[in-house]
Amino acid sequence: MATITTEVATAARWDDVQHALTGGGDGASCQCIWPVLSNKDWNQTSTPQRTEMFHKEIDEGPPPGIIAYVDGDAAGWIRIGPRTRQARIPRTRMIAAATTEPFDDESVWAVTCFVVRREHRGVGLNGELLRAAVDFARDSGARLIEGYPVDTAGEKKRTNDLFHGTLGTFINAGFTETAELKPGRTLVTMDLTR
Repeated sequence: MATITTEVATAARWDDVQHALTGGGDGASCQCIWPVLSNKDWNQTSTPQRTEMFHKEIDEGPPPGIIAYVDGDAAGWIRIGPRTRQARIPRTRMIAAATTEPFDDESVWAVTCFVVRREHRGVGLNGELLRAAVDFARDSGARLIEGYPVDTAGEKKRTNDLFHGTLGTFINAGFTETAELKPGRTLVTMDLTR
C-alpha cells in the first residue's frame, strides 16, 4: 500500500511543486496563478511569466498551498490561502453574489485549485490534500474556508474541468453546501471556530 504524506509549499520544495503541477492537465501552463490574477492580467501573461510569478509567491511566503507525496514522489497540489490574496475570487460574480463574507476579511480562506499527476489519480489524493489544507488553515488562524467545487452528479467529467475539486471531496471532508453558484457549481464552507 502506498504511503501518502503532505507538506506545505515552501521555497525549498519548489521542484516538488513543479513536479506535482506538470503531470498532465493544465497545471504546467497555469502554474496555479489563475486564482490570483484578473482575467485581463491572466490573458497578458505567458507560461514563463506565470512560473516566475508563482516562484516569487512561494519564495516570499506564506506558503500558498500543500503538496501531496505518494511514496516520496510529489504527486498533487492544492491552493489554499486567504481570499484577500486570490484576486479572482471577488471578481467572480457568482461567488460575489453567493458569499456572505466580506472580501477584506483575512480570516476567510479559500481552496481554489487541485492538481494530481495522471499516474496518481483515483487513489484519494484530493481528499488527503483537502484534509491537510484544512489543518494548515486552522493552524494559520483561518476562521472559515470556502470552496467552489464542481458537482459531478456521478457523471464523468474532463480532468481539466475539475481543478476546483468535486463536491463529494468537500462534503466528505466536512464542508457544508452553502449556496448554488450556478448549475453544477456549489459554494461550500467550513467554519473552523466550531
